[in-house]
Amino acid sequence: MSTSRRVLDEPAYLLHHRPFRDSSQILDIISKEYGRLSVVARGSRSAKSRYRGVLRPFLALRMSWVIRSDLGTLTGAEIFGAPQVLAGKALMSGYYANELLLRLLHRHDPQPEIYNLYDRTVRALASDDSLSAVLRRFEHGLLQLLGYGVNLACDSLTGSIVDDDRYYQYRVEQGLVEATPGSGPKMFKGSILKAIEAEQFAEPEVLQAAGLLFRDVLTYHLDGRELNSRKVLIDLQRNLKPS
Repeated sequence: MSTSRRVLDEPAYLLHHRPFRDSSQILDIISKEYGRLSVVARGSRSAKSRYRGVLRPFLALRMSWVIRSDLGTLTGAEIFGAPQVLAGKALMSGYYANELLLRLLHRHDPQPEIYNLYDRTVRALASDDSLSAVLRRFEHGLLQLLGYGVNLACDSLTGSIVDDDRYYQYRVEQGLVEATPGSGPKMFKGSILKAIEAEQFAEPEVLQAAGLLFRDVLTYHLDGRELNSRKVLIDLQRNLKPS
């Protein structure tokens, strides 16, 4: 970026922060109209910083900055609306959503629909009992909005509509193909695929299948790199299971 731009009171969330110099931080944020970007919050780690208690993940913010290159400078930030409180598994679920955005979004690529999806997800994580269903909806929506849409309605080879009683495999580079039960890993019944497409995650069987399916698709687009937050979530789920 060669020209200077001043942005005022932009809806945004903090995705990640890291120390910078003596008392500052570099913030990775997602904003509604400017996409994902990084800004320096000068002096934000000092005891007297006006940003103390404000620059935290999962708080809906109004942020202002000046940007002259790839890295901007924060000029203002305040909490907008009632704070969302995430704890325990909900907190780790939020970090998982953050890590997906950091890995998959290009910088300075405005996508208001992705910001809105993330905003709904954070609010749902703070209030919804079915955290797994919230994350599956987020994964599904994110893949669609990034252009990596998972077509579960038709067989990619024949074009025929998915049959409730037949079985299929999803191949990321090819799409959905009909297969004989037991002929390979991760077979999905047509009725399950239709429920996933409609985001009907009330049934445990549908929710589990959606997790397996979206995980494979996301791993492909992450070039096989494992997410740190996913490993923590899996460990947390194991620890929460009754012995």
